[in-house]
Amino acid sequence: MLLIFQLALFAFIVVSFLLVVGVPVVLATPEGWAENKSTVFSGIGIWFLLVFLVGILNSFVV
Repeated sequence: MLLIFQLALFAFIVVSFLLVVGVPVVLATPEGWAENKSTVFSGIGIWFLLVFLVGILNSFVV
């Protein structure tokens, strides 16, 4: 269970970093938002899923 928690936490950190870097780049490019709106929303959805997954797994690890 600890390994699953660590992998979920690592994925959360990676997705968070990608969103912190990627969203401003997408918004700064011309026509970036119109072309990449679905990608940004998918990333945000994955981020929320990982937040809840890490929270649930944390209750089993601790």
